[in-house]
Amino acid sequence: MDKRAFRADILLLLTAGIWGFGFVAQASGMEYVGPFTYNGIRFILGGVSLLPLIFFRKAKGKLQTPPGTGRGKQLAFTAAAGSVLFIAVAFQQLGLMFTTAGNAGFITGFYIVLTPVFGIFLGKKTRLPTWAGMAIALAGLYFISMPGDVSAINRGDIITLVSAVFWAGHILLVDHLVQKIDPLILSSGQFAFCALFASIAAVVIEPFVKSWAFFMAPDNLQVWKSFAELLAGPGTPEILAGAAIPILYGGIASVGIAYTLQVVAQKDAPPAHATIILCLEGGFAALGGFLLRKEEIRPLTLLGFAFMLCAMLITQWDVLFAKKPLQNPN
Repeated sequence: MDKRAFRADILLLLTAGIWGFGFVAQASGMEYVGPFTYNGIRFILGGVSLLPLIFFRKAKGKLQTPPGTGRGKQLAFTAAAGSVLFIAVAFQQLGLMFTTAGNAGFITGFYIVLTPVFGIFLGKKTRLPTWAGMAIALAGLYFISMPGDVSAINRGDIITLVSAVFWAGHILLVDHLVQKIDPLILSSGQFAFCALFASIAAVVIEPFVKSWAFFMAPDNLQVWKSFAELLAGPGTPEILAGAAIPILYGGIASVGIAYTLQVVAQKDAPPAHATIILCLEGGFAALGGFLLRKEEIRPLTLLGFAFMLCAMLITQWDVLFAKKPLQNPN
């Protein structure tokens, strides 16, 4: 047994678990604060949490700065990535107001299927497994979100699906930008811009979001406080205290710790192992929702989860069965 590969697999499994339970933290955080407030705070923490790793790699001389990439270009690159990231996490967080953590985890994972499809427009080849995975994923979405008639579709799942579209776009954008800027610099910078945009949205948009959410689902009592309510209303310290653990988990664990584990693990993990293990993120989200939030998992939902997982793996067929190991750029 290759001990380094085994250790890498364990670290990747831990990464998938942290990211999966992160959906539980996102849903729990919005029992106290609004979606943009939550994202603003957690991405500030996420960006800051990567600074020690950046300083460490800089001290070791491992930060990559391609020639011709000055501070201005780096700022533009991180702003572009942060903008798409902000839209993706905004829709994801809005979707969690109406759906479960498990559903959100698996539907977000649809970006794995969408990414190679969108790559067609960038001149990338898309093979039969991608289209087969797309068909299976659509069937999975049906079982997850629409087990009955069309009127029974879960609006939260549709909103989360929109986030998956932007996650796919974000993957392609980052894939292009990491050739021009160090991945850690790009990550920390995009988190900073995402936090900035989310903070602005928390001030400007969040009160309207609460009214809209109540209008869309009056039976789903919106008890969270918008940023304006937190500033003006009583009980703010207690509310922030209640939201502290979900926010800290979402910012430090899901971003700082899990990202670091992924970077370390993928140096030694075979690509096929990384693909399979990281696809388990949705399963951990469903498990966390069931254990910590008492979310119901229906038999048809489980069938949909299974379809989605198969679709993700089929889409990555070329990686899983590559004849030669892929070289990790780091």
